[in-house]
Formats: sequence, structure tokens, C-alpha cells
Amino acid sequence: MASTTVITPQQKLPNKAKETAVGFVIGGLAACGAVTFTNPVEAMKTRLQLQGELVRAGTLSSASRPYRNSFQALQVVFKHEGVRGLQRGLGVAYIYQVCLNGCRLGLYEPVHQGLVHTFGLKSSHSLLGAGVVAGGVAGMLGALLGSPLYLIKTRQQSYSPVFSQIGHQHQIKSGASALAQIYRSEGVRGLYRGASAAMARAGAGSAVQMPSYMFGKELMLTKVGLPDTISTHFITSMFTGFLTCIVMNPFDVVSTRMYNQGVDPVTGQGLLYKSPVDCLVKMTHTEGVRGLYKGFVAHFLRIGPHTTLMFVFMEQLKALYGRHFN
Repeated sequence: MASTTVITPQQKLPNKAKETAVGFVIGGLAACGAVTFTNPVEAMKTRLQLQGELVRAGTLSSASRPYRNSFQALQVVFKHEGVRGLQRGLGVAYIYQVCLNGCRLGLYEPVHQGLVHTFGLKSSHSLLGAGVVAGGVAGMLGALLGSPLYLIKTRQQSYSPVFSQIGHQHQIKSGASALAQIYRSEGVRGLYRGASAAMARAGAGSAVQMPSYMFGKELMLTKVGLPDTISTHFITSMFTGFLTCIVMNPFDVVSTRMYNQGVDPVTGQGLLYKSPVDCLVKMTHTEGVRGLYKGFVAHFLRIGPHTTLMFVFMEQLKALYGRHFN
């Protein structure tokens, strides 16, 4: 009589761990591929968000407003700073993308499936809700892991040797030296300055981005009848990017300003804002609601293509892994 092999939960864990690890690596690689192309627009978004910081709308002089829009900003930076200026912070951005999107893309499915199995979710509404929660949780964990890197990247991208009036100008030789200097002078607290704002930013963005892509793709395949090809991934990603940008931009502006503000060398406190809430209150009081959507076009021009490229790369990497390693 043939024996029956019983697979215990403990025996299944390595496969789950392997799937999560593979998802982390694929997510990180896909995001690195995307950020190579979108980093220049990210740098312009950062400068546009800092331009006119805590200055009442309509009172900025032309000298204080060198960047009029995303495309003009790209031209100005290329003229004065070259390709190096357009790609400021790219090296740190690669490591940050591995941390953030490795977590976001790698942990989304495990967290989502865990919620579905734990609570026995079956209806489309409950599955969507689980997707929102899973996306938010994965995004916040990624933002927390990558916060010190996002801090350095923001400060690198805001620096301009020509327009010193755009935000606080931080002199940074390299990402590693900047991290070491901040740790020596401010400790761990300094490295995680603005982390709460970044977690809110990534949590809100991921809560929209991840489920809208996953469910949008499923809708395109099952309801519209489109094939599972790059063009379908592109359509879904661009729509996802627009929704994400609408929700994420206010958090993004707050996060940028929290990270980039100067620090009192004696007290270790930010020179402009005590907390993300303080930043939000001061910004809306001085700049109005429009302040929350500064750099929106640049943000979409960055997040739309970034979302598209990231998910397209992710789908291709998953297919490649499936063909050669499964």
C-alpha cells in the first residue's frame, strides 16, 4: 500500500518565503529600471515643490521663480548643470527603489493573501478592501526601510549651483558620506527625519497604486477581453499612475519639505517645520490648497511613466523567472 505524504504548514513556509524573496528582488529590479528613465523628472518635481516655500501665492518675483513648468525646468537644469544635474541622486535612488518597491511589490501579494485567508474574504468589495490595506501596509514598510535614502536623494535633487534660493541647499559629496555625517551629528533620529511623512506618502500611494493596477489588469483581461501583453500593462499602468498622483501629491509635497528643511545644529530641530502636520498647516495657511498640488504635472509625468515602466518590467521579469526557474 502506497504511503501518503502529509505536508505540514512548516514544510510550506520555505516556498512562501521563496516567493516573497523573489517578489522583493523582481520588484526592486523593475523599479530600478524605471527610475533610470524617470529620475530627471523626479528632480524637477522636487525643485518645483520647494520653489516658493512658505511664500504666499502670487507674490513670487521672477528671480525667485526660475522654474515655470516641468519642461522649462528640464531645459534650464540641462543648460546650467548638464546631464549630471538632471540625474542628481540617481545612485541613491537605485538603492531606495530596491528598499521601497522591493517591499511594495514583494509584500503586496503575501499580505493580501494573508488577509483573504485569515478573514475568509470572497466578495469583490472585500477583496478590493484587502488590496487597499495590503498596498498601504507594504508601502509604509518600504518607506520606513528606505527613509534615510529618500532623505539624501531629496537633498541631492534640490541642490542647484545656480539657483540657491530653491529650498535649503545641502552640500553633499556622496550618499554614503551624507548618511555618515547625519548619523554623527544627529544620530538615528536625524536619519529618520521625515519618515512619518514618507510613510503616509507611500502608504496612501500604494493603497491606490497596487490594488488599482492588479484589479485594473484583471478587468482588462476578463471584462474587456484584452490579451495579457505589454500594451495592456501600459494602459492599466497609466490609469493607475493618474489615480495615484491625485491621492499622493499632497503627501509628496509635505514629505519633500520635511526632508529638505535645514536643521538647527544646536537643538537638532527642523528650521521650518516641527512635524508633518505642522508643515501641512503652515503650507496651506500661507500658500493655500494650491500649495498641496505644487509640481503636480511633474509628479504625474514622473509617476505615470514610472508606474508604467515598473509594472511592465515587473511583468517581463516574472515571465522570465517563470520560464527559467520554475
